[in-house]
Amino acid sequence: MQHALPMPGDIGLTRINGDVGRLIRIGQWLNGNGFGDYQHAFLVLPGEMLIEAEPGGATIRSLSAYDGVDVLYVCPEGLTDARRDAICAVGRGYEGVPYSFLDYLAIAVHRLRLPFPGLRRYVAATGHMICSQLVDQSYQHAGVRLFDDGRWSGYVTPMALYRLLAR
Repeated sequence: MQHALPMPGDIGLTRINGDVGRLIRIGQWLNGNGFGDYQHAFLVLPGEMLIEAEPGGATIRSLSAYDGVDVLYVCPEGLTDARRDAICAVGRGYEGVPYSFLDYLAIAVHRLRLPFPGLRRYVAATGHMICSQLVDQSYQHAGVRLFDDGRWSGYVTPMALYRLLAR
């Protein structure tokens, strides 16, 4: 489900311009998500705040940081206020978690079925998360499973969130 006004627990999807955005698009393409327009995801928190994974670590900031930016807000249908509260509480706990571009490579290696013993364990053990992993994990640890396609936990890109929730 998508809507214009964000609520706590919603997922914001937006574009990243420049070289970083192009690298993420390539990573998403390698992961089977195509060259879509969304390279970044964040979680809306209460009080017009958000949490997002970024290279310096996951940061909580004002939602106004995205004023004037084209953001698509999505969430699963039927999300209750209690679930939204739980998702936000979990998401807030990820503040400071390090970021890793290598997770895009790990997701692609898994998708392409390239032999890499211990890959799943490695991704889980690093403690790093890309933006879409932070969102997905916030939902999962609050008891809301977004994906039921058998994917490994955390193996999600911003475009995977778009394809699941915005269509």
